[in-house]
Amino acid sequence: MKISELFPDVMCEDLNYEYKAVLNPDHIVKWAKTIVGFANDKGGIIFIGVANDGEAFGLSLEDIDATKLLVSQVNDRNIFPHAKYTYMLRSVDEKAEKYVLALKVKPSDSIVRYREGDYNETVYIKGDGNTTPATPEEIIALSKRKYGVDNETSEIKYSSREWKDYVDLCKEYRSDSSAPTLKELQNEEVVSKDGFAKTGLLMFKDNYEGDDTLICCRLWKGDKKIGDALDSDRFKGPISTVFRNAIRFIERNTKTGWRKVEGGGREEIRSYPAEAIREALVNAIAHRDYSISGTQIDIDIYSDRIDIVSPGSWLLPRPYEEYPLGSIPSIRRNAIIAACLDIANLMERGGTGFQTIIESYKDAGEAKQPGVLIYPGFLDLRLFDLLYDTQTVNEDLSDKDKVIELLRVKPCSVKELQAVTHYSSRSTFLSEILNPLLKEGIVYREGNPKSPTSLIKISNPSQHNKN
Repeated sequence: MKISELFPDVMCEDLNYEYKAVLNPDHIVKWAKTIVGFANDKGGIIFIGVANDGEAFGLSLEDIDATKLLVSQVNDRNIFPHAKYTYMLRSVDEKAEKYVLALKVKPSDSIVRYREGDYNETVYIKGDGNTTPATPEEIIALSKRKYGVDNETSEIKYSSREWKDYVDLCKEYRSDSSAPTLKELQNEEVVSKDGFAKTGLLMFKDNYEGDDTLICCRLWKGDKKIGDALDSDRFKGPISTVFRNAIRFIERNTKTGWRKVEGGGREEIRSYPAEAIREALVNAIAHRDYSISGTQIDIDIYSDRIDIVSPGSWLLPRPYEEYPLGSIPSIRRNAIIAACLDIANLMERGGTGFQTIIESYKDAGEAKQPGVLIYPGFLDLRLFDLLYDTQTVNEDLSDKDKVIELLRVKPCSVKELQAVTHYSSRSTFLSEILNPLLKEGIVYREGNPKSPTSLIKISNPSQHNKN
């Protein structure tokens, strides 16, 4: 009889199932490591009385009782913390004399080790049909999955002198421009009662050099990732520093425009509301899954939108689509990182951050409302450019004025300036637009004219404001 006849869902050994003919008391580690591996992962079932080819021959009730006793003894003496498990039985013959014993191991909240002697402990992890000792890197990743990356108490004492950039961030965004006190940090449990920083707060420390805070930023010419990025940068280090640098990258690569208002005047409008950018980036930093090594937050700026993509599945009891826009529950993946951002007045306690984004787009059409896209293991928060393809923006500006307006926002390369005009020929753009502006002294060039990295800057932005 095949095991699939007793358990229809079981077709072969994999991450969830493993076959054992017997549990040999003379070679404990050969099967006990599977219990440890299942406990360290999502749990699993060991089928005892089953050959490697899936043939279920079964054990007698006497052998099953002896097997259960052996498992109990090994779990008590060799597995720490002790694994949690249950049993199931299935008869393999009509007379019910032989049975397959299914040992169902539950996932553990802690890292489980197999111990031989007083000092020799091994962490095992489950693979597809095998169980192997975990490498140091795998143990770190396992620890992050079990405990979270930010909620352990470190051995480093908190001192505002070593968290200067974080303190400055708090001063910048707190309504009273104050620095957080030690007592306040302790009340929010980001610092222990005896003054030691939690691991989440360490990610804000001035000399933090971990790769897990990496944010990659790119500017694309069109609405797809085609060709080379027009601008790109990579930021890592303390979260507070990375946050500021990412904001600056977005600001220098997005537009400011104008629209007519009653009375003949004009008012400034931005491609993306500042509060929407801030909330979207804070959300990505606070909720990303830092336990997934080799990943980062990606910020991609297209001609019509910004995508802020962060690693991690959606932490909601129901699919995202079932929640009305703006009423998504606040479920914090990284409690300490979120608390640090909350202390800096950047994180909304009541989960109203997304509502702030929605509110900032209240005057935009339905097609430009923010949204969340769900990919396997990743979340994409998408914001649409309010100035893209808008007839009322810059409709009366000449190409020359468009260049000046763009330079008022940020220094640009010749390529970027040409892109906002109708000129397809670089030489014609230079002769008819840029060179006259240079000659008149309205703009100037910084850097070698032959270098692609040279920038055009406006001489005095205040003189070119449109009133």
